[in-house]
Amino acid sequence: MNLPIILCIDDDAQVLRAIVRDLKSKYRDNYRVISTTIVKEALDSLLELKNKGETVAMFISDQRMPDMEGVAFLEKAKTFYPEAKRVLLTAYSDTDAAIKAINTVQLDYYLVKPWAPPEEKLYPIIDELLDDWQNTYHPDFKGIKVVGYQFSQSSHAIKDFLAGNLIPYQWLDIQTAVEGSRLLSLNGLEVKDLPVIFFEDGTYLAHPTIIAIADKVGLNPRIKEEVYDVVIIGAGPAGLAAGVYGASEGLKTLLIERHAPGGQAGTSSRIENYLGFPAGLSGAELTRRAIAQATRLGTEFIAPQSVKDIQQVDGYNRIILQDDTCINTRSVVITTGVDYRKLPTKGIAEFTGAGIYYGAAMTEATACRDKEVYIVGGGNSAGQAAMYLSKFARNVYILVRKEDLTSTMSAYLIAQIKDTPNIHLKPKTEIVEARGSDKLEQLVLTQVDTHEREEVQADALYIFIGAKPFTDWIALNIIKDEKGFIETGRELKNYQHFNKIWKQQRDPYLLETSCPGIFAAGDVRANAMNRVASAVGEGSMAISFVHKYLAEVK
Repeated sequence: MNLPIILCIDDDAQVLRAIVRDLKSKYRDNYRVISTTIVKEALDSLLELKNKGETVAMFISDQRMPDMEGVAFLEKAKTFYPEAKRVLLTAYSDTDAAIKAINTVQLDYYLVKPWAPPEEKLYPIIDELLDDWQNTYHPDFKGIKVVGYQFSQSSHAIKDFLAGNLIPYQWLDIQTAVEGSRLLSLNGLEVKDLPVIFFEDGTYLAHPTIIAIADKVGLNPRIKEEVYDVVIIGAGPAGLAAGVYGASEGLKTLLIERHAPGGQAGTSSRIENYLGFPAGLSGAELTRRAIAQATRLGTEFIAPQSVKDIQQVDGYNRIILQDDTCINTRSVVITTGVDYRKLPTKGIAEFTGAGIYYGAAMTEATACRDKEVYIVGGGNSAGQAAMYLSKFARNVYILVRKEDLTSTMSAYLIAQIKDTPNIHLKPKTEIVEARGSDKLEQLVLTQVDTHEREEVQADALYIFIGAKPFTDWIALNIIKDEKGFIETGRELKNYQHFNKIWKQQRDPYLLETSCPGIFAAGDVRANAMNRVASAVGEGSMAISFVHKYLAEVK
């Protein structure tokens, strides 16, 4: 973390050098001393320092300056850093102005020039002021800051993207965070410009697109290779495993992710049945480790980038990205996973991102503190979300259409839920309407058997109602089942038109699709086991088949 700053300004360069020299000789180990003779330069630097998240501990300003008096400068500086100590440098003739400034700008001290010897006339004063400042000082967050409304779809999308890509940030709710309002005001921004994201270099973007944010934080590097050995589409557990094994075995490997690494598993608050982690681990932690491992071994990673088409030309696969960038590769592994199914109930779409969320949405958990939270779904993902949200919410209600959770949820999760007093199961219940003004406020529930209705207060709703494969973008002759999952291996022979597509002398490899050299792994594949461990296994196995394919086409 950067040291707090003591900022000095005096139009007399000789006096300025003297005060800076004395301050640095005593405080250089704990504070940065910066200085200028120009008022405008000082004010401009304050805005940049504030946007960067730097901390100013003290302002020392001369009173008589041609562009602006010191009292006026300290008054302006106070709007940037109201907690900083303010010291005025004065001559004997200016003491009246200094005394008045005690009230106008809450001046902490006026220092009469000259201050020699500093050991008697300077350091004791500065020591006392800095000691007082340290007692109330709280370090400002150094990094990305997002200012917006809590219940805003665009704000939620930004937070979800940053969190999913493991990028630290500070959330400033414009309705509750004074610092958020101050940043807007200092930069001449208004609430109509929200959400606004401030970066560590002091720049900001208003109403930013996800692509613009990704470019700014360096998530979209240029494609390095003319031809890759394997391109993996999707960075869930299967894709990350394929990236690790592909790069470790010497293949030129590229991993493309349309949103954030980790997939649905990456949003899980706790994975407790993954081999080798007896205490469990979060999806974010598993993702962080996997990304670090894959990139260390040489896998290139770009996100967020969507693939809109795969074309096979002259023995190569050409991948077309959403921005029309073309990538050539000798083989492809599709690991795009699944999307949460949408709930078509009245009112759900209107409040999605404003109190209603698909999946765990861990970025919004702290906003559920002491609130009434509902979860739709009875699978493991719903159970893990309920356990996590119960740490914040007053009550968590799980809505399921069945009698209980035994047929859809693992026994260890059911036991944990029973032992958590603020989690309540509401069986044979479904939602018929979501209501609210600018955010979710109420749910209308109905009993499946009796059709009896009930209106309940609801501050948040998390939806886990099953998944559908993310394969709509595939236009190539890749055979899918009736639900859209990709068929692979021997199962392809069950389709009458398979022989019209497959022209190889051999049968498809176990994870190979109906297009030679294109493989599928993880939840996107038909008959997959839908477990993190199995997805990791399939992603690793896919690379072994990639090797076999590349050996035969050399």
